[in-house]
Amino acid sequence: MESVTIRYTEEPTLNKPILIEGLPGVGNVGKLAAEYLVKKLEAKKFASIYSKHFPPQVLIGEDGVIRLVSNDLFYHRIEGANDLIILIGDYQGTSQEGQYDLSEKVVDLFSIMGGEMVYTLGGWSVGRIVQEPRVLGAATSPEIVEKLKNAGVAFSKDEPAGGIVGAAGLLLGIGQLRGLEAACLMGETSGYFSDPKSAQNLLEILVKILNIDIDFTDLEARAKELDDLTARLEEPMSEEPGGKDELNYFG
Repeated sequence: MESVTIRYTEEPTLNKPILIEGLPGVGNVGKLAAEYLVKKLEAKKFASIYSKHFPPQVLIGEDGVIRLVSNDLFYHRIEGANDLIILIGDYQGTSQEGQYDLSEKVVDLFSIMGGEMVYTLGGWSVGRIVQEPRVLGAATSPEIVEKLKNAGVAFSKDEPAGGIVGAAGLLLGIGQLRGLEAACLMGETSGYFSDPKSAQNLLEILVKILNIDIDFTDLEARAKELDDLTARLEEPMSEEPGGKDELNYFG
């Protein structure tokens, strides 16, 4: 097996596709958003990426059938506009070399298919629960920065500190070297758990930019479940019969 192997189930011809990446990461914000987009658009899988840079693992389905861990590429055609390619998957590369190899392969594939614009999706950990998560951005040109600002994306000089790591950053950087335009959307998240609320906020801005409509009902329900859970965790325990002087704890 080669370092990175791409297996095609179909080789679609697409109209100047836009690449959307949402792989596992902080709060799984990008992963949740991209997978939800695939589901609601009924996007069709056309390729799977296998790599020695992924963990040595197979996953077991509900029917007991296994599959090798992978990243998968889906497409969705939009009449009269740019088509979409959506990248989702089980893992990112487990090493620096792996991250570069995988990102370069994706950019190569995307360029061959005539793509010119990349959006990467991710989470930005703030270490606390955020009631109204912002969506922060970064881009390869001032023109794209202005476009994102007009869509409601926040830009702050010191946020995120340290830059963007993993596929969300490398696809921007390698894409820029190859002459592609690219932007990253990062949803604020505590980083403690998968965050559907942050994913929804991010996805609402993305679909506005892409001028497409999707139903957010399922994602809103997941976000409400998480809100209810965190609210219960933040409630102080009721006082014990001993009186008001006893300590209360958060459960």
